[in-house]
Amino acid sequence: MEYLTALRVLRLNIAGAPIEWLNWQEATTLYSRELVAWTHGAPLVEVFGGTNRLSGERSSAALHPIIACRGELHGDNQQIPALNNKALFSRDHHLCLYCGKQFDSQQLTRDHVIPTSKGGTDSWTNLVTACRRCNQRKSDRTPEACNMPLLAVPYRPNRAEYLALVNSQRIRGDQMSFLSSYFSRNWRNTARIN
Repeated sequence: MEYLTALRVLRLNIAGAPIEWLNWQEATTLYSRELVAWTHGAPLVEVFGGTNRLSGERSSAALHPIIACRGELHGDNQQIPALNNKALFSRDHHLCLYCGKQFDSQQLTRDHVIPTSKGGTDSWTNLVTACRRCNQRKSDRTPEACNMPLLAVPYRPNRAEYLALVNSQRIRGDQMSFLSSYFSRNWRNTARIN
């Protein structure tokens, strides 16, 4: 059962664009509703349902790592992904983009490159990962004003990159291979400046 709890299925729209991660129950529901149009990869596990009282057959579904579902073509790759610390820290490799040192999540903060008091926004392109010491030192100033140049340019991940960021610990090789075909040139390179 522990394997099923950790299992994540990558859901695509009918055109093959990445949409979201599903747990095994959500994926099974799509199979049972006959919404899965096509799959990719060898089956991960077979789940069993009840027995049909008329036919005596037991229902089952072989869950694949990647499934494309019928329906609307939602999941626009240009849609701005949700901004949260986990994804932000993962985008920046858990590095402080001022001092370049790597830290645990508990030791990191988000820093507004252009402070909100100076018109900066709470957006992917204005936020970077910073250690507490550097964030306090920078304070309410721009990197130029306090002579703390950024080590990388912040960027907004696309949908596929975001899905890789939020599930980086549990992503399978075949899922990463599929997602990586949608990655931009900024992916995991964080556009190093130095």
